[in-house]
Amino acid sequence: MGLIRRLRGTQRAMERAMLRVSLRDHIRNEEIRRRTRVTDIAQRVAKLKLQWAGHITRRTDGRWGLKVLEC
Repeated sequence: MGLIRRLRGTQRAMERAMLRVSLRDHIRNEEIRRRTRVTDIAQRVAKLKLQWAGHITRRTDGRWGLKVLEC
């Protein structure tokens, strides 16, 4: 959870830099997200994790990844 929080903070900083908005401007994160139209990093990470799990479960070559998931 700490890593996700740090990623979100970094993403917000990058979005503010893209818009050339300072923290002193007191613009809400929702407004910045609306302007940049960038998806939240936590949602993207969760989606990629599910995609990777699906990829691993579809393997049929007998590697250990599928055996670990079946336990």
